[in-house]
Amino acid sequence: MSSRVAIPVDADALASEEKSQFYRRVLETLTATGIDFLVGGAYAFTRYTQIDRKTKDFDLFVRAADVDPALAALEKTLGCRAEFTFRHWLGKAYCGRDFVDIIFSSGNGVATVDDIWFRYAVDHAVLGVPVRIIPPEELLWSKAFIMERERYDGADVIHIIHALAEKLDWERLLRRFGAYWRVLLSNMVLFGFVYPGERTRIPNWAMLELLNRLNRDLDHDSAVGKLCQGTIMSREQFLVDVERWGYADGRVERGEMTAEEVADWTAAIEKSKQGRRATDP
Repeated sequence: MSSRVAIPVDADALASEEKSQFYRRVLETLTATGIDFLVGGAYAFTRYTQIDRKTKDFDLFVRAADVDPALAALEKTLGCRAEFTFRHWLGKAYCGRDFVDIIFSSGNGVATVDDIWFRYAVDHAVLGVPVRIIPPEELLWSKAFIMERERYDGADVIHIIHALAEKLDWERLLRRFGAYWRVLLSNMVLFGFVYPGERTRIPNWAMLELLNRLNRDLDHDSAVGKLCQGTIMSREQFLVDVERWGYADGRVERGEMTAEEVADWTAAIEKSKQGRRATDP
């Protein structure tokens, strides 16, 4: 009489495969609609740096005008529940426990998705589906401003430079950062600290251009009054400056966000913390 041996089910592997199937259906659905989109997040980061990263997020980037059509397509075809989570940068489509982020800017309002993202996008295959991923310059640009207490993407920025220093379009990077060029310079300087034997991989002209700007600023303050731009890098860590110390919020003063958008983004801090606590082991 033979006995059957029970084969244990790998729940994590099963959940991962179900998630991957959902992501594939999302990619196929949006491709079929003809809506322009780009894949970002861990898939783009891994493609450029060869650093494998597990993520529970699936980030798709579209122009602002395509957010509603993309969400509507996922609702109609896949039965997702769609929401415009934050009107200044993010929508989400939920299907059971799985979801995708439909992104058209950044939480600080700086890295708006425009035609240039698509002009320089890179062909790639994600989960077996031919797609395009966001350009490395725009990936670096958007990550350079993420300096929260619980999440700092500076290492990602430095690893992108490490992987692609000679191939990056540094002129476009300087244009992307614009008035926020000090954020780019700080990462370029840190690259030389992290990789002291590879400092010259960053083009000399680019470093000198920003250092010359810095040198011209040494003897005078910017004529902006009492302004804090720290909020552009962290939505929480510089709240004390604007709420207690009388500083103007750089996001509003620079026109990146409205006061209402800032209020909504700030109110979501506690919800985000509760979500992290719920998933902590």
